[in-house]
Amino acid sequence: MHNRRAGILLHVTSLPSSFGIGDLGKEAYRWVDFLIKSGCSLWQVLPINPTGFGNSPYQCLSSFAGNPYLISPEILYQDGLLTKNEIEGVPKHSPHRVDYGMMIAWKMELLGKAYERFIANPAHPFHAEFPEFCENEKDWLEDFALYMALKNAHNGKAWMEWQEPYRKRSQPDLENFKRENHSQIQAIEFQQFLFFRQWNAIHQYASEKNVHIIGDLPILVAQDSCDVWANPQLFKLSPNGYPRFVAGVPPDYFSPTGQRWGNPLYEWREHRKTDFTWWINRFHHQLTCFDIIRLDHFRGFIGLWQIPASSPTAEKGHWSRSPGFELFNHLKQKLSDHYPLPIIAEDLGVITEPVERLRKRYRFPGMKVLQFAFDDQDSKNPFLPHNFTLNYVVYTGTHDNETTTGWFNHLSQPVKDFAAKYLPEIHSDPAWQLIRYAWSSVAIFAIAPIQDFLRLGNEARMNYPGQFGDNWSWRLDPSLDYEALIPIVKSLNDLYNRH
Repeated sequence: MHNRRAGILLHVTSLPSSFGIGDLGKEAYRWVDFLIKSGCSLWQVLPINPTGFGNSPYQCLSSFAGNPYLISPEILYQDGLLTKNEIEGVPKHSPHRVDYGMMIAWKMELLGKAYERFIANPAHPFHAEFPEFCENEKDWLEDFALYMALKNAHNGKAWMEWQEPYRKRSQPDLENFKRENHSQIQAIEFQQFLFFRQWNAIHQYASEKNVHIIGDLPILVAQDSCDVWANPQLFKLSPNGYPRFVAGVPPDYFSPTGQRWGNPLYEWREHRKTDFTWWINRFHHQLTCFDIIRLDHFRGFIGLWQIPASSPTAEKGHWSRSPGFELFNHLKQKLSDHYPLPIIAEDLGVITEPVERLRKRYRFPGMKVLQFAFDDQDSKNPFLPHNFTLNYVVYTGTHDNETTTGWFNHLSQPVKDFAAKYLPEIHSDPAWQLIRYAWSSVAIFAIAPIQDFLRLGNEARMNYPGQFGDNWSWRLDPSLDYEALIPIVKSLNDLYNRH
């Protein structure tokens, strides 16, 4: 992490494809090839875990499992698990938005057919690989497959609403359920095998081409997740399984009432009793999936905003202490093969001296977002590049921001005028000017969303924090020829010595 590098943020779901959602097929390989030709050596994605209600990659059903919606039907056809007619039967869909309702139903039906074809053909080569995968990943896979099968048996309800023996993990009842639902549980395990087989292949391809994948590790997990169901003692829960407190952030740049995320808080005393084993396993797993981890909401490792579960907004809450130094000491000891840990600390929001001390102790690069640089019209603003130091990753914006074109269009005239003092041409081409500004900075990494390179407006925004609605659905329209950017981006990387 010590070379000047450049990269692009594009989540897998946003890749163009013929199947209603971006996946791990040929367009993912085409994307890696584009990065190589452009001189970029970083590809940043959002969490790749299975999404639940709302389709948010930050509210997943497991922090270990992979998202089956990202499995490529085309590769399954090449593997002999689907027919050409089956993969060509995709329902009509928008080329620039994911219709999750349509896509999930169709893709899960395809995955069911792939499993049936696998079972029906004992000579298929996957019969040698699948048991080995299940053995290697059993520490999380068995619980996850059982959790998903139970969720299906309860019509998709959250685990807190299941029948009591399953909610409270009565072992005799769980064993009976396993025996009676063996095939369904194995089908879920097979989906995970297919996902990680495809993910590992694209990851290896990128690594061989010197493209490093930056993954995202949310500090919190969803209440309705296998993580909480299988480890309730690790979270602040009521006897009925519901959270006593939920996490979020106080009023900030994004929301005047703060953000009430709804995730349960950690019972840190229980984590200490196990020497943070759950965390060590989680980090180890992520480091097999990615080359670098962006650690979301890094300040939460010093303190999390704790909101009473009964409160409808995040305004009523307080900072609850987290044992960040203690946790990272254990990670350092147990993951010494990966030390120094390849982590980017998302140190945005209310940053205190202990948060900064934690980041510096472990030499994690922090984050600078250029869209935050001009609002207060103050030359001491820490997001202005002349105030950077080397150990930072600079972004034009993130998945939570407006696109840079949309952002600039919404600025007040005084803020636009202040920005123009730094970038005289920003009025004519705000997205490109912020990209150049980021690339020319001293920051070790420079990253921009593909939307900014394509100068797209807020129709291409990925997420509106704190708002429930049409988030996470933007896709790179196949009619947008992003490969035309190759000589421009390559020239930029050469000019600013980023590779």
